[in-house]
Amino acid sequence: MSVAPDPGAAPHAVPPRAETLLSEGQGPNRTYIMKPAEVAKKWLLIDADGLVVGRLASLIAMRLKGKHKPTYTPHVDCGDNVVVINARKILFTGKKRDQKIYYRHTGYPGGIKERRPRDFLDGKFPERVLEKAVERMLKRGPQMRQLMRNLRIYPGPEHPHEAQQPVAVDIKSMNRKNSRSQ
Repeated sequence: MSVAPDPGAAPHAVPPRAETLLSEGQGPNRTYIMKPAEVAKKWLLIDADGLVVGRLASLIAMRLKGKHKPTYTPHVDCGDNVVVINARKILFTGKKRDQKIYYRHTGYPGGIKERRPRDFLDGKFPERVLEKAVERMLKRGPQMRQLMRNLRIYPGPEHPHEAQQPVAVDIKSMNRKNSRSQ
């Protein structure tokens, strides 16, 4: 059974209760959208010594994107700046250090190349393992490239960002699975 519309009411009229609420300034709840000028970025320092690569990368990606904040807005760079030290000492679980394979292609026929994590970690740029892990956890596009500029990874314990006064984040104490003893 359908209810007959009121012949005196205007089509698509605002119900009387909603009209009074809107006139009093108590309208429906609105989703907060942060503007780029309202973003307050912090500097975080993470010591990667003994931490598992994938777990560390997912926490870093979350901090870079800003998903840990209640004011998270998807299209705005509202994350923090992250400084990672001791990237040379990150660990893999199981036998991944020797058995995992990273593939890339040169663009030429038959140009598939492969490298293992041990090649990166024992080589000239050991921070690339963590950098690529974080990069692959973010959505591709211009925003990912902007977020990756907020990440600084250093293979040793020294970093040039003391002037920014980064706050140390203890990843090991968040979950016992975040670190391994080796």
